Order: sequence, then structure tokens, then C-alpha cells
Amino acid sequence: MSPTSARPLRADAERTVRAILDAAERVLSENPNATLEQIAEAAGVARTTVHRRFANREDLVRSIAVAAWRRIAAAVDAARPRTAPPLVALHQATANVIEIKYGASYALDRVDSTDPEVAEIQADVFAKCDAVLARARADGFIAADADPTWVRRVYLALINETVHGNAELDGNADPDALAGRVIDTLLSGVGTGRRQ
Repeated sequence: MSPTSARPLRADAERTVRAILDAAERVLSENPNATLEQIAEAAGVARTTVHRRFANREDLVRSIAVAAWRRIAAAVDAARPRTAPPLVALHQATANVIEIKYGASYALDRVDSTDPEVAEIQADVFAKCDAVLARARADGFIAADADPTWVRRVYLALINETVHGNAELDGNADPDALAGRVIDTLLSGVGTGRRQ
């Protein structure tokens, strides 16, 4: 049973799992064929600790992806998509998500969207995305005749391309600047040209 679906862990166990997940993302991003032993070494734990917490490599990758999607959901919530001015919420959510995706691209690229836990988190994130885009549309920032589903798909594709297209920047990327680029591109393509 993976820690993402197990009963709550003690604080020290949570720190250990977090260290393993962070090390796994880092190590697997650099070497997709890395062993669990190499991940354990990077996390500063014994190999048996990794095996005790994760049934196998697939379970570990799934756990990284679920943890990343949980961080994305929290980051979108932090942008107040239902209450902040829509362009403010959209910009903040975009910057937050870009920052998370840079650090978790290995697992997010391999996530199984049919996994019930992942699907539930994604549906929640997409609903909040739809809500802020609908508010932007109602305020005249997005054309009234733009298909909402298409707008969301284009928006998410812009975020993904920003992360993958700027992979060489890694931690040196400025999420705010990249978010501004995503929003400008979105509004230029499906917007009314109104920025204020």
C-alpha cells in the first residue's frame, strides 16, 4: 500500500517518505533507469526503507505523481480561483503550477490519468480552472463565442509546452514571467484583446 493512500504517517515517517519522493523525482529525471537502491542512497535512507514504503518502482512513481497532483491542487486553491479577480487568479495559478511542474516533470509525464485517485484530483483542478476561465469570459477577457473546453485545453497545453519547451532553464526559470507569457498567449489567441 502506498503512502498516498495509507493511513496518516507519523511526522518522522512523513519526512522519510517526502525525502524518498523528492529523491526519486530528482534521480529518475536524470536517469530513468535508476534503481531503487540509487534512489534510497539519494534520499539518505536504507534500501529496505524504500521497499517497506513502496511495493515496487511503479508504486513509487505513482506516489510521486499523486503527491505532485496534490501540490498542484493546493497551488490552484492558493490562487483563489473563485474569488480573486480572474486574471489575478489565472496568473497566480499558472505561476504556481509551472513551478511545481518543473520539479515533478518525470512523474507527471508518466502519470496514469485513469488511476482513480489521480483522476479525482485532476477533475477537481480542471473544475477550478474552468471556473476561473468562465469568470474571465464573463468579465470580457475571453471571447464569448470561445468554446470553454477548447480554451481550457489550449491553456493547459500552453503550460505544458512552457515547462517542456523551457526544460533547459530548470530551476532558473521565473514562474511569474513564464505565467505572464502563457496568459498573454492565451488571451491573444482566444481573448478579446482586453488586458485591463
